[in-house]
Amino acid sequence: MKTCEAEGCEVKFISKTHNQKYGDPRCRKDLDACGEGRICRYRLESGDFPVEEDPITGDRPNDDFELRAAYNKLVTEYVKLKDKKDDLAGAVYEAVESELGNLNFPKITQPKKDRRTKGEEVAVAVLADWQLAKVTPDYNSEICEDRVEIFAQKVVDLTNIQREDHPVKKLHVWVLGDIVEGELIFPGQCFLVDGGLYRQVTVDGPRIMSTFLKTMLENFESVHVSCVIGNHGAIGGRSKRDHDPETNADRMLYRIVNLMFESEPRITFDIPDGGGERNWYTIDRIGEYSCLLCHGDQFRSFGSFHPFQKKVYGWKVGAIKEDFKDVFCGHWHTPTKMTFNTVQLRIAGSTESTNTYAIESLAAVGRPSQHLQFVHPQRGIVTAEYTCWLD
Repeated sequence: MKTCEAEGCEVKFISKTHNQKYGDPRCRKDLDACGEGRICRYRLESGDFPVEEDPITGDRPNDDFELRAAYNKLVTEYVKLKDKKDDLAGAVYEAVESELGNLNFPKITQPKKDRRTKGEEVAVAVLADWQLAKVTPDYNSEICEDRVEIFAQKVVDLTNIQREDHPVKKLHVWVLGDIVEGELIFPGQCFLVDGGLYRQVTVDGPRIMSTFLKTMLENFESVHVSCVIGNHGAIGGRSKRDHDPETNADRMLYRIVNLMFESEPRITFDIPDGGGERNWYTIDRIGEYSCLLCHGDQFRSFGSFHPFQKKVYGWKVGAIKEDFKDVFCGHWHTPTKMTFNTVQLRIAGSTESTNTYAIESLAAVGRPSQHLQFVHPQRGIVTAEYTCWLD
C-alpha cells in the first residue's frame, strides 16, 4: 500500500491499479493543479472548492438556495443566447435594410398582357455557381456580370420562341447556391478573388441579381424565386465552428435582394431559413410538377452514377417527407442529366470558366452555362430544356 503524496491527503492506494491517479503528487494539492475550470472528484464530492463571483454584480452565492438561483439565471441566459440569431447575419440584415429604406428604385415596366390561356407553360431559369469574385485566367466579377446579362437575354429570346406556339406568362427562378465565392473556404483563396465577402454579398451580388430579376419582371407577368445555399457561402473559415448553421453568405445575398423588391407585388421569394439548421433544400411546385432543389454538395462524388442514385432514392422514399418529382442541383459545374426510373436529376452549369485547379487535379474543364426549361403545369412535366452557353 502507498499513501498519496499530496499535502494533507492520506488516501491509501495499491500501486499499478485503477486508482493509480492518487499517486500523482499534484492530486488534491491545490485547485490550480486540476486545470482551469476543472475540479477533482474528491473536492467536488466534499464541496472543497471556491464559488466564482457573479461577473456583473460581483456577488458570490453562499448557500444552496443562492447557488440554485444563480444556476437558473445562467440557464436562462444560455437559452436566450442559443435562440438568438447569429450576430453577424443580424448585423448585415439590419444595416442593409436601413440603407435600402433610403433608396428609390425606378418603376419596372410591365410586359404586354397575353390574353391566350390554352396550353400555357411556365418558364424556369436556373442560376447556379456564379462563384462571384472568383479570378481565373478568363473569369472575374466583371465577366460574371456580363455572362449573367447574356443569360437574361437568352431567357427572353428563347421564351419568345416558345410564345409563338403557346403563352408563357410566369417565370420561376431557381437559385442553387455558390452565387458568392467566399474568401476563407480553402487555403490560399484570398489570392484568387477580386472582392471580399462584403463586396460579394452587399455590393456586386445584389446589383447583378437584381438587374437580372428586373429584366425578368419586364418580360414576365410574375416571377417566383426559390433559393438554396451553397458551400462557398459558409462563414468562419474552414472550421466553421463559431457560427449558427443558418448563417450563410448566399442566404444573406438572397435576403438583401428580397428586401430590394419588397415593394414589387409581382415577385415573390422562397428562402428557407431558421436558427440552428442549415435549411439546405426547398421544393418548388408548378401546378402538378414539383422539384427538389439543393446545392449539390450533398453528393460526395461526381465519379460515378451510384452516389447520386442512392441519395435521390433515399430522399424519394421518405427521408424527405415532402413529395417531389425531380431533383435539381449545381455544385459540379457540369450540365448533366441522370434518370432514376421516374425521377430526373439535373445538374446545372456555372458561369465560371478555366478553373486551373480542376484542370490540374481532375483533368476537367467546362464551358460557362446556365439552364432554362419550360414546364407544363397541368401535365406536370418538363416540355423543353436548354443549356444556355455563355461564352
